[in-house]
Amino acid sequence: MSSALLRARLAPLPGPDSAAIDAVHERAANLLRPSGALAWLDEIADWVAGWQRTATPAVDRPAALIFAGDHGVAAATKVSAYPTGITQALFDAYREGRSTIAAFAKIAGAGVSAIDVGIGRPTGDIRYEPALSDGRFDEIVGIAFDAVDALDCDLLVLGEIGIGNTTPSAAIAASLAGGETAAWVGRGTGVDDEGLARKRSAVQESVRRIAGITDPIEILREVGGSELVAVAAATVAARHRSIPVVLDGYVVTSAVLPLVMVNPAALDHCTVGHCSTEPGHRKLLERLGKRPLLDLDMRLGEGSGAMAAVPLIAMACAGVTSVPTYDEWFGPA
Repeated sequence: MSSALLRARLAPLPGPDSAAIDAVHERAANLLRPSGALAWLDEIADWVAGWQRTATPAVDRPAALIFAGDHGVAAATKVSAYPTGITQALFDAYREGRSTIAAFAKIAGAGVSAIDVGIGRPTGDIRYEPALSDGRFDEIVGIAFDAVDALDCDLLVLGEIGIGNTTPSAAIAASLAGGETAAWVGRGTGVDDEGLARKRSAVQESVRRIAGITDPIEILREVGGSELVAVAAATVAARHRSIPVVLDGYVVTSAVLPLVMVNPAALDHCTVGHCSTEPGHRKLLERLGKRPLLDLDMRLGEGSGAMAAVPLIAMACAGVTSVPTYDEWFGPA
């Protein structure tokens, strides 16, 4: 089986600091405003406090890891509206500080690292062969672990770049969540009806090929992609460093689905930044019990939707820590 390292880090997993959660929850209930007025924002502050392990949660050092890779299925059949070379172009735009995620991160005050885990080194065509060998899978897991270990951040955005990667994402979702395969397949970057038909066919062929495989991590290796594996590994690594994570759209959410199938608590330190227009994403979020912070009909990737949610998370924390309680304002009764 692939990645003993990833499996080993999935059990056991550290939990949040319940004392920090209780302290922030109690403070929020006694702030100088009607109790419960900020509703879910107060819950977000609780969540951040628990994973940052502090009664004064804050978003002072947000960071993003964006993993990039190419896909054999995209090179072999037109499952995307764009050629695979666009992956490299998007990656280069980031390096020059001119990508969408770079622009968003500047506003959010976040550092961004884009990591090439497979550009010019496409995965296998998942219709006919595994996406990754065991050795390549483990190599990518190691890269992602190292990337997280090198961070100095208090909130982590995870994103991806990879033309055609909603095809393997749909294959993962269909294989693990079940149901009609076509229901997990959307238009991605905007394919026409013929492109959508090709995409559905590619996903169906991929799912049929691995029909006898039930292990979630093996399914990730078989029909995933380099950047999807990296996202999954980074999610686990962040958990062991107690860094709260903001997941991006359909690709990122599909990438972490195998983790929760192995350990139901694997995504407790994660929130979802937004719900994309991919129909499978909303279905997947319902399956995971995750409520997206934003729902803006976005479908870019790059961690853009997750980064757009970072200021909201920062506001949620400030709404608890920077507002006085009644006792602090009026003095003890």
